[in-house]
Amino acid sequence: QVQLVESGGGSVQAGGSLRLSCVASGLTASLSFMGWFRQAPGKEREGVAAISSFTKTTEYADSVKGRFTIYRDNAKNTLYLEMSSLEAEDTAMYYCAATTRFGLNVLILSLYEYWGQGTQVTVSA
Repeated sequence: QVQLVESGGGSVQAGGSLRLSCVASGLTASLSFMGWFRQAPGKEREGVAAISSFTKTTEYADSVKGRFTIYRDNAKNTLYLEMSSLEAEDTAMYYCAATTRFGLNVLILSLYEYWGQGTQVTVSA
């Protein structure tokens, strides 16, 4: 089992920056991928960014490429999402996710087994 706890959300004006953190505990050595997902009111949860535990390769949704950066500090068992040039459309609940599975598409919800409770990000225009 793996437990995930997010932090770092908040309110920011458009153009601003935020960094989200996700502390993982439990059987973290077994994880293949970790990622960030988000869900805006009235919309489905969508993949934002993911990182491979082994190769450190990253994948981003088109909507955040060039603005968001995902990285992981293995020594601290912490996953980060650095967000810049935030837009009102980025407003959502952000969730940290992790999995021991492998797949070609690492931004789909069904790949992930473990989820955090979420942290709210609100961007005002």
